[in-house]
Amino acid sequence: MDTKVIDQYIDDLMTKSTAEIPVWNIEKARAGSKSGWDYIDGCMIMALLELYDTSKDEKFLKFADYYEDYRIHEDGTIDGYSKEAWNIDEINGGKNLFPLYALTKKEKYKKALEKLYEQVKDQPRTKEGNFWHKAIYPNQVWLDGLYMGLPFYMEYTATFEDGKNKDDIYNQFFNVEKLMKNPADGLYFHCFDSSKTSFWCDKNTGLCQNYWLRSLGWFSMAMLDSLNHAPDRGSDNWNHLKTMFINLQDAMLRVQDESGMWYQLPALPEVEGNYLETSGSSIFAYSLLKGLRTGILTGTPNEAKYKAAGIKAFEGICEKYLKTDNGVLSLGGICLVAGLGPEKNKRRDGTVAYYLSEPIVQDDAKGVGPFILAYNEYKLIHNYKSGLHCH
Repeated sequence: MDTKVIDQYIDDLMTKSTAEIPVWNIEKARAGSKSGWDYIDGCMIMALLELYDTSKDEKFLKFADYYEDYRIHEDGTIDGYSKEAWNIDEINGGKNLFPLYALTKKEKYKKALEKLYEQVKDQPRTKEGNFWHKAIYPNQVWLDGLYMGLPFYMEYTATFEDGKNKDDIYNQFFNVEKLMKNPADGLYFHCFDSSKTSFWCDKNTGLCQNYWLRSLGWFSMAMLDSLNHAPDRGSDNWNHLKTMFINLQDAMLRVQDESGMWYQLPALPEVEGNYLETSGSSIFAYSLLKGLRTGILTGTPNEAKYKAAGIKAFEGICEKYLKTDNGVLSLGGICLVAGLGPEKNKRRDGTVAYYLSEPIVQDDAKGVGPFILAYNEYKLIHNYKSGLHCH
């Protein structure tokens, strides 16, 4: 299978999707509801915009503009968005409005950016200074949430405020390093409860029990994107965050499977029922390859190792989970969702059994979006010349 087949897969995803019902939002499809404004669709549109950025193929920009224009009104209000939910996930889709505003000059996109930034400014915080994940998760910091909120925050303050709030962003990352990193192996726990009251947390540390692959991936992308949007590249804070990013890549390389992929619970490959997971593996393929392309991983002692690991990860995903059936491509091995709590949902307790109980699906944007992002970097690092062989 060469790159043309994946290109056709991406085209099919756009062709078969409408702004109301995108084929990649499996969660909404299972719930029988139309798409609104959520981080899942935001991931997919971001992937298409990165394809546009590197290829200049207008079809990607045209679809992204169509998709966002549909749900954003002239005054900047967004269908399906509610500030009062204090859901940091809701900020993620706003990242796409920076390039769309720059490229289309539609004022509605800038107005929508301003509305989302109002949430960022008012978002409740833990006593340490980090954004709550959601109103229904008070005092909680999830690795996922750093990706959803902080790169948007960094790009906004750099674009419209001369970077005045950059240190607030850095400090939120540094708090996570202090509170959620395991110094023994360099990996980060999925969630932290500052109040130390949640049923799932350790009452001394506030931490959950396990590492979850996709959340580690979101955290990796949070650092990568914030580094690339920061207005003070090379400053002490920037270099500290860069070191955090590099150290996480090193930690992940130590638990990378020989297939090139990573396990759903990356530090427990031997546990029965654990499996090689597509979305998180795609995110780390992307993090490694884009980290090289944007200069953050270049010139480091392990530069060659990062390149080899990123390529091996992407090719490993193709080998294991990219399949064709009667000429139709599908991407499998995607964890549909995982999280902790809330109180009324004791099933989501952060145990090994819980993380391995969530549905495994195919063609969901939480896997497809990162896969396309990784594919874009894979093609760039190969200068579009070498064929991609999957089975």
